[in-house]
Amino acid sequence: MSSNRSVLIVNTGSSSLKWVVLDAATESVEQQGDASWEGSEAGRHEREVASALGQVGSVDAIGHRVVHGGTRFRDAMLVDAHVREEIARLAELAPLHNPAAIAGIDAALARFPGVPQVAAFDTAFHASMSQAAAIYPIPWEWTTRWDLRRFGFHGLSVEYSVGRVRELLGRMPPRLVVCHLGAGCSITAVAGGRSISTSMGFTPLEGVMMARRSGSIDPGLLLFLLSRRGIDAAELDHALNEQSGLLGVSGISADMRQVLAAAEAGQERAVLARDMFVHRLIACVGAMVAVLRGVDALVFTGGIGEHSASIRAAACEAFGYVGLRLDPAMNRGSSPADHDIALQASAVRILVIAAREDLSILRQVKRVLRWS
Repeated sequence: MSSNRSVLIVNTGSSSLKWVVLDAATESVEQQGDASWEGSEAGRHEREVASALGQVGSVDAIGHRVVHGGTRFRDAMLVDAHVREEIARLAELAPLHNPAAIAGIDAALARFPGVPQVAAFDTAFHASMSQAAAIYPIPWEWTTRWDLRRFGFHGLSVEYSVGRVRELLGRMPPRLVVCHLGAGCSITAVAGGRSISTSMGFTPLEGVMMARRSGSIDPGLLLFLLSRRGIDAAELDHALNEQSGLLGVSGISADMRQVLAAAEAGQERAVLARDMFVHRLIACVGAMVAVLRGVDALVFTGGIGEHSASIRAAACEAFGYVGLRLDPAMNRGSSPADHDIALQASAVRILVIAAREDLSILRQVKRVLRWS
């Protein structure tokens, strides 16, 4: 039985730490907190996580969000020395995320020795993609030697959204597009509850424009910078992961709220950053609609997806041709509950869903530990 058990959920993201203690049976919140960080300053993650866990009382299990599970981890795993080592090894593919997850695992081990820890992987939900969707058109020897493929990310968020859509609509829409828009952004095509295509790829750098990450860039441009302009690999990695996206274009902030405010005030680069974000979002959603051969429901989740009515409106305006009709009043509303913002006559439901990766992780912890 899972009654009277508490589970600590540690979510170390690219820009923040979120932690919450949940009752395993009721899924209610017992304690929670958060902290923000920028970049990957040595020791910063360890200090923030250790400080946060010092506020937590006794718990019966700990669940961690781990961004990259590679080909090794296609489901949640009980953390032991080998699993920790594999997560650390995969840091080369997710340099802003997996080191933070390791910091969380180590801090939890120090604070709660003997308490079982479970790693839940963002990549696992996308393991259902076909090879046609996952494999890159590069030399086959590279693909097979180094396991090069599209992994996809934000799987825990998408998995929660899929389940919540089923609850809200009373059915599972055959064709669903989930837009996770936050510091990191990804778009996923879901058919019958399973991921069939997603915008992020081998690393969380691919896809749509993000807060600090560039999203997809012509590989030839990168080769040009490396071979003709003296940019080395380390500088390129840092620029694409931490100095690009909304921050790089606007020159103002990685926070969409500040970029939108500056755009409203007429600041030219902020206007461009906003318009680029919307353009790339529409293009990617359109690609997922094409892969699905249509769309029955569209989800907005994550910080931007949940809170930016203007970004939702701009994206939805492009899809009138598939019968999608946004309700402007509902879109502008501030209801904290998950809700449908489409007009009743819309052929496509439009849902705003609060990101609850913590609940996805809790359910995976219970499954791994065989708690009923």
